[in-house]
Amino acid sequence: MAILFRLASVLALIVAILAGTVDAVRSVSETAVVMTPLGIAVASISPSGLELIEALERPDGNVAMLQPVVRWFLQQPAFAVFLIAALLFWMAGYRPAHRRRLT
Repeated sequence: MAILFRLASVLALIVAILAGTVDAVRSVSETAVVMTPLGIAVASISPSGLELIEALERPDGNVAMLQPVVRWFLQQPAFAVFLIAALLFWMAGYRPAHRRRLT
């Protein structure tokens, strides 16, 4: 199970680096700081991503109580959300190294 968490951590870190790189290139080209929100990043990937974002923002459904939290996450920079996800997955899959005895 730990290997799956570590794999998810690596994948989230790769996505965070890609999102950060895209934001950095856009910031240099526009000479202003540009941080793409998670909702826009997911919606721009594919039409199914846009449908997912629209489904999460509807007031009805199973996630009605979590809607303020979901909206807050969708407004945060994509690279930051994926960096935090990578850290949490890494912490879940962390296994301490065996300690050697000095005898």
